[in-house]
Amino acid sequence: MPLVARRSFLLLLIAPAGALAGPAQLALAEFAVEGPHPRLLLPARRLRLLGRERERQSMRWLQLQALVEAGQELAEPGFAHALCYVAGGGPGHARRAIEWVLGSTEDLRQLALVYDWCHDQLQPQEAARLADALRRGLERARSGPANVAQVRDRVLAAVALAEVEPGTASAELRFAVEEWWAGRIIPALRRGEAAIGRQETYPLMEILHVIRDQFKIDLRESLKSWFAALPVYHLLTYYPVPYPAPGGDFHIPVFDGSGEPDLRLAALSRAAELSLVAFDPNALETQFVQGWCMQDRFMMRDPFGAPYEYFWANPYHPGLSYHNAPLVLHQPERGLLVARSSWNEDALWFYHGGGLMQTFAGGRIKPLQPADLENPLVLGRLMVRSLPAGGRFGVETTDETTCYVVGLKARERYDVEVDDEEVFELKTDAGGILVLEFPANRRAGVLIRPAGR
Repeated sequence: MPLVARRSFLLLLIAPAGALAGPAQLALAEFAVEGPHPRLLLPARRLRLLGRERERQSMRWLQLQALVEAGQELAEPGFAHALCYVAGGGPGHARRAIEWVLGSTEDLRQLALVYDWCHDQLQPQEAARLADALRRGLERARSGPANVAQVRDRVLAAVALAEVEPGTASAELRFAVEEWWAGRIIPALRRGEAAIGRQETYPLMEILHVIRDQFKIDLRESLKSWFAALPVYHLLTYYPVPYPAPGGDFHIPVFDGSGEPDLRLAALSRAAELSLVAFDPNALETQFVQGWCMQDRFMMRDPFGAPYEYFWANPYHPGLSYHNAPLVLHQPERGLLVARSSWNEDALWFYHGGGLMQTFAGGRIKPLQPADLENPLVLGRLMVRSLPAGGRFGVETTDETTCYVVGLKARERYDVEVDDEEVFELKTDAGGILVLEFPANRRAGVLIRPAGR
């Protein structure tokens, strides 16, 4: 009797929406910020690590120190100089950060960090000026869209300003946790919407760190499966071949392929991964990320990335080899499929999601249409194909193989007929992907057509 094709009940890194727990008890009686400055992103363990890296004259500290002391133009001077100060680099760094932010108060994030991290170096009149600037910045941010970066800026400013404006700080933090996160983002992510874009992971992580540090609230609790998938999603959505730049090599996140890659987004992507490890260093998925991030050739050395590299990286934490990380991620509720044939730089890579379908091979990004996949794309034990006219195609396997049929109607039912098997019914995901599983050494014809026809 021939081995039959198995219907696909994949163990996915992201669970269906119904499997997610309801919102945790995010509300507190009062969002009262307590404790002295610094309060932002600097728990005791991180301060100790920063000091240790400076004392040991680590490579990351030396490259940051060289940038700030050489007078080189910095992308974020307030952040860089304030970071050197809290790491023990001396009050001169605090003074340079303060002088810069007094002359440039439009960047609410840097304003909050300098006000908080360098607070003990502020003269009373300087503290008053910066507090006024924080108030005005909060007013501007409230009038704009509540995207992740804007909410992050509001959270940082609120915590920094808490002893001066406790009522304002409490209201801002309650908005971020209860209205924005629990009321908007969690429901949208459960519906499969792209409420948090890949490029927004870094500001999201700053929010998570600050809220946990201040209130012992882990905002991941209501979306455990989504966050469990996030580290591997980040790794898989890089093109396999690194991009050489004067400041070092970069992994490039998926983009539409037009023009040159944005190296600042690439740097923030790496910063997001380092902050993921810092948030939950012992999770299996983040240990893969740690192994990925500790490759010296990708250390950020440029004026924008070097402060993030020093601030978040923990070279003392052991990681796992990313070569053992999953090679495929399928998120049915989003219609997302991303896969690669191996973790080598010459791997074949495929992406489907958000209206974008691409492959990467031979050092090139190639946009795809379903018609381009009538001949299947094979990535190890995985194949991706579209449905030919008439709905018939053949399969021949040597190993257990998962077949993803793309280009179908989203969330529609289809009848599947495999040679020598009974007809069965499957439903496509939110992106029109149908998943079939075939055993090893199977040769058969397959017919797929809309259910009931």
